[in-house]
Amino acid sequence: MASETSDDRHVVTVFLRDAGEVLLLRRSDSVGTYAGKWGAVSGYAEGDPEAAARWEIDEETALGDAVTFVRGGVPLAFTDDDLSVRWVVHPFLFDVSDRDVDPNDEVAETAWVAPPEIRRRETVPMLWEAYDRVRPTVHTLEDDTEHGSAWLSLRALEVLRDEAAVAGDEAAAWDVLVSVATDLLDARPSMTALSNRVNRAMSEADGRVAAVERAAHGGIGRALDADRQASESAAERVAGETVLTLSRSGTVERALSGETGAGRPAHVYIAESRPDREGVGVAERLAQAGVDVTLVTDAAVAHVLSGALATDVDRVVVGADTVLPDGRVLNKTGTRGAAIAAATESVPVEVVTATDKVATAETVTGEEGLPEGVYDGDADVAVANPTFDVTPAVFVDSVVTERGVLDVGAVATVAEEFRALAAWRGEERA
Repeated sequence: MASETSDDRHVVTVFLRDAGEVLLLRRSDSVGTYAGKWGAVSGYAEGDPEAAARWEIDEETALGDAVTFVRGGVPLAFTDDDLSVRWVVHPFLFDVSDRDVDPNDEVAETAWVAPPEIRRRETVPMLWEAYDRVRPTVHTLEDDTEHGSAWLSLRALEVLRDEAAVAGDEAAAWDVLVSVATDLLDARPSMTALSNRVNRAMSEADGRVAAVERAAHGGIGRALDADRQASESAAERVAGETVLTLSRSGTVERALSGETGAGRPAHVYIAESRPDREGVGVAERLAQAGVDVTLVTDAAVAHVLSGALATDVDRVVVGADTVLPDGRVLNKTGTRGAAIAAATESVPVEVVTATDKVATAETVTGEEGLPEGVYDGDADVAVANPTFDVTPAVFVDSVVTERGVLDVGAVATVAEEFRALAAWRGEERA
């Protein structure tokens, strides 16, 4: 960015994202600049730009309580010669959990669109360039330590879609997209859902650059539908029961929260899931949704399943990072121990997941957590902190998906389907 001058006008441009789409606002005649043009949430930045961004979100959309900060981008500057103004734009990206926009009088019209649509509309200057500074990239996927494979797989499809939008139509554009897709697959090789969803988009495009954008964006909707349908199927099975779960699975959390409308469990035991203790956040959110929750230590899971506490557990319900073709389940460490303890007490174990998490190969690739999460002292102590463990198929009673309940044979059939989708590269990928 060029050096600033005293005449610079600092503004924020805020993209609200939901289900792979962003909110655009057409500016009304009451605004001083760019009336009639499409933009994002925007306004003058005085003092702290992020605080200004949050204020504008609430002012222009009334969605201030429904947003989660994702990232801010490097400011960009440009001069509008017609207005004799040099703008310094501070771009931001927020996820939003509600699309019910209540616009103020500065907004004439609203639209939720796939971001490439920005390039096809009559917008305020540099709107795509602002989005380009906050959109997901291969590097943001590589560096993300907060989100799971389902969430990151959607971001991967966004990367592929947005790159397709700017790839052009020359012969070399397909090679560019192949390189992007390959980088996405290599960024998080342990995340099966990401691999399968990228492979499906590239397979559907079948060498056509323009089709990649459509296939990737369609894949986002398909993935969200699959997760929702799996949650609904699980919710019907656990309504009124006492359930034990662990770690953090968005699909399982929706099933237990009552969000699907199928009813809630009578009680939920949640293991805290050390070392990151993501189970604590799940317990808090379920409690806020009105679910009767007990948070337990990981070491107490077998004790709870034995019926030693006030309420016997009817069912163990967990998510999955990967379901292997032979029915084994790769999930957060602690799943295997819970499943074996459940088998001892004749408590059924159900894995709730979209079929996109079925792997194409029998190999298992897990990620290792940081040693500091277990021990940060000075003694000469070796630390092993595996993030995942593998539960044998014999300890899994049901795999509940958007396609219904799958047995081991059905899982193997899905794996074969995904092997075919991986053939776009001329080779199979695990």
